[in-house]
Parts: sequence; structure tokens; C-alpha cells
Amino acid sequence: MGLPFSKYHGLGNDFILLDNRHQSSPVLTPAQAIDLCDRNFGIGADGVIFALPGSQGADYTMRIFNSDGSEPEMCGNGIRCMAKYLEDLAMTANSPVPQSFTIHTLAGPIVPTLQPNGQITVDMGEPHLLAKEIPTTLTVDNNQVIDQVLTVADQGYQVTCVSMGNPHCITFVDDADSVPLTQIGPLFEHHTVFPERTNTEFIQVVRPDYLKMLVWERGAGATLACGTGACASVVAAVLNGKSDRKATVELPGGLLQIEWSVVDNHIYMTGPAVLVFSGEVCVS
Repeated sequence: MGLPFSKYHGLGNDFILLDNRHQSSPVLTPAQAIDLCDRNFGIGADGVIFALPGSQGADYTMRIFNSDGSEPEMCGNGIRCMAKYLEDLAMTANSPVPQSFTIHTLAGPIVPTLQPNGQITVDMGEPHLLAKEIPTTLTVDNNQVIDQVLTVADQGYQVTCVSMGNPHCITFVDDADSVPLTQIGPLFEHHTVFPERTNTEFIQVVRPDYLKMLVWERGAGATLACGTGACASVVAAVLNGKSDRKATVELPGGLLQIEWSVVDNHIYMTGPAVLVFSGEVCVS
């Protein structure tokens, strides 16, 4: 008997979902997750997500191992996929499907809401802007990093740093399609000013309500979408006077709707999550 799994994607950012509600620790090791994420010898994915029992008052707990075996604090596309997975599990079991529930993550509690049109809106909480919260040594702990110079490969980039529970470094470019992502992305990720590495977003402002984004994800590399990155990018664009507080973010995999609320300072992300296939896999 193999290990049952389902594969989902959020705008092409794909994940292997495992029903882990019978125990509070992941059923796989990071090394096993690496094997399953391999696109030639495994299922293929950007990460493995474990749906665990709730903790700290939440209905469920999410843990995730990236395709390199590292564990991020949170994943925006991943949490939409987990919300859809939990809905599908409930429907299969003929159980009530709640419209909204709380998921405990290493970045704190996250609240997804299932919309009637199949979209999922996620309350991503408040952005964190202090250098110590990113974390980064670009400036002193209690300062913000907004439009500061970061030298990468002997070139200066104007960057803004935001934490959505995980670190993001955003730089604005004239043409996102011209960014040499696979060359420059790893240099940002592993830059010495980011002690826990960083996700990096390259943003082209098409209009104040429309941003185009390329992303290099910490632990996963170039991906088709990054939900927390889209949230962080809208925050950075607002802080730099380039964007409205509500904007569409175009990623290689599709569109996300992001709003930085003036009412509660929370970021709200709306986008799809799609089941690709389910099956069983042998794990060694």
C-alpha cells in the first residue's frame, strides 16, 4: 500500500498535499519530500504540504517542506491549495464544509475563506516592515528598508523589504520579462544581508492597480507564482508611491487580487486553487 496524496496548484505553483490529521508531526522527512518533488523521478512539485491537526486554537495546522527540503514559515499559494484540499476531504467524507476556518502556520494564524465562485480569499495578516522582522542587516533592527540600495553582482538595486511571516526583497524594474531570473535570483536569495535567505520579487508597474511580477523563491527557485510575494509586492509598491492599495498582480501562472486594507492593516489575497490529480506513491 502506498501513501495517498493529492496534487494541487495555485497559478502553477504546485504542491503535494498529504492528509496528516492523524498525527501532529509530518509523515515524511525533508529528504523524502525532496524525492517526491523531483520532476523526473518523483511526483514533481514546488513543495509538500502536510495538513495536520489544529493547534493553538486553530482548526488545522500547516507544515510545508520546499523542494530543497527546507521549511518555510508560510506559503500563500500553498495555503489556498490546502484550503481547497480540506474542502475536498470534507466533501468526500460527506462532512459539513465550513466557508472559513483558521490554519496555524509558523507565521501565525491564517484564515482562508472559500468563495462561491471557486476562488479563495485569504486573510494574510499584517505585513511586517522592521529590519529585524524581515530579517535583514541592510539597516538597524528598528528601521524600515524602503527604497534602499543593495549591491548584487556589482550592481546597485533599489530594494524594499517586507515580511509576510517569511522574508521578501522587492525591486522595481522597467521590464519584468528582461530580468535574468535564474542568474540573479540565487544571488539575492543567499545575500549576506539576509541571514535566513530571502524570496525576491522583480516588479514592473503597469498601472497603479496592475503589477507584473517575477519571483525567485527561497528554497524553490523560479516558480510560476508566489502568494506571499504578491502580497509583499503590493505593500512595497504602496510604500514607494507606485501602487494603489488594491491591485491585480500578474504572475507567470496567472492573476492574484491583493488588497492592503486601510481598515485593519491586513493583506487580503484572492486567487484559485486547483486539483490536478490524486493517487498513491511508494515512499522509501
